[in-house]
Amino acid sequence: MSTLQLVTRPLDATPWGFRSRTFHVVIALASVIPILLSGIVGIIFNIPIPVNLIIIFLPLQLIAAISAAIKTQGKRGIPDAILSVLVIFATTFVVVMLGSVLYSVVRLGLRAMSAHFIYQNSVYVTTTTSLDYGGAGHALIGTLLIVGLATLIAVPLGIACAVYLTETRGRFRGIVRFVAQSMSGLPSIVSGLFIYSVFIFSGISRPAGWLASAALVLLMLPTIIRMAEEVLKLVPGELRYAALALGAPQRRAFFQVVLPSAKTGLVTAVLLGLARIVGESAPLLLVLLPTPMTSVNVFSGEMSTLPTFIFLALTAGFDSGRARAWAAAFLLLFVVGLIFVAARIFSGKKIGR
Repeated sequence: MSTLQLVTRPLDATPWGFRSRTFHVVIALASVIPILLSGIVGIIFNIPIPVNLIIIFLPLQLIAAISAAIKTQGKRGIPDAILSVLVIFATTFVVVMLGSVLYSVVRLGLRAMSAHFIYQNSVYVTTTTSLDYGGAGHALIGTLLIVGLATLIAVPLGIACAVYLTETRGRFRGIVRFVAQSMSGLPSIVSGLFIYSVFIFSGISRPAGWLASAALVLLMLPTIIRMAEEVLKLVPGELRYAALALGAPQRRAFFQVVLPSAKTGLVTAVLLGLARIVGESAPLLLVLLPTPMTSVNVFSGEMSTLPTFIFLALTAGFDSGRARAWAAAFLLLFVVGLIFVAARIFSGKKIGR
């Protein structure tokens, strides 16, 4: 019988994994000194924090990181040090900004939020009406109906275009891809103007909810097409070839092999499309007449959405209106969060469960 011998790995097998005490001291000083100097200069000269971070702290941090890199790694460490500082600074800046926005919406929105705000409308709400009466229930219903109709149109059409671009060799693939990429940069106000000129200005229809959905489809469609196309491209070609080799027709191979493999990515594409349109107000103000009453008819009559409710409440110029706008913003954020969580839960379920 052979005896197994335990071989101890030498300490110098991975020299890059060991850091000396000098290295840690230099990194600590390079991190602390810019903070102290920028803080002292900001206090002495009363410089605003955002200006201090960009004008004073970031240059000092770059100088300190370059000095630390030269001290510990030589000149070859300078690019890594610069890139690390810029990436960490940009990431922290974005996280802080996003966190401040979320904190403001939650803090100010909860002040005016109440149970009746979710289901009541604003029929008898005036500039002197207390926050104890009225709400954005009509706007919430309008948002769900308009965004839901736009989703029902854009999702099947967008995924169908993505399937056409990835699963076929049609002669119009280049045109479809070019149009989808061009529409990605379409300003929201332009989509509203297009729907307004085609349907309202020409006299074909009066402002209605379905026109708002049509304007949102123009904004949602390119996002879904591009994301779904990239997701379908990530599915390994071996899966397609294996299904076809077993005798499955191309249609069956797509629906039973490719589509389940790309389900999570397609749900992400739909979520990004929803995120693109759910907060839009500019196109809706052109093709929709807001109303304080509750309306569920998207094909005729006036209708309100949460973005238009927020816009009108903010531009009204009174304190209770601003408070209602913050509450509606919190409600919109909460609804979007519920949609995202529900979609993630749905996309995480296994096929056949």
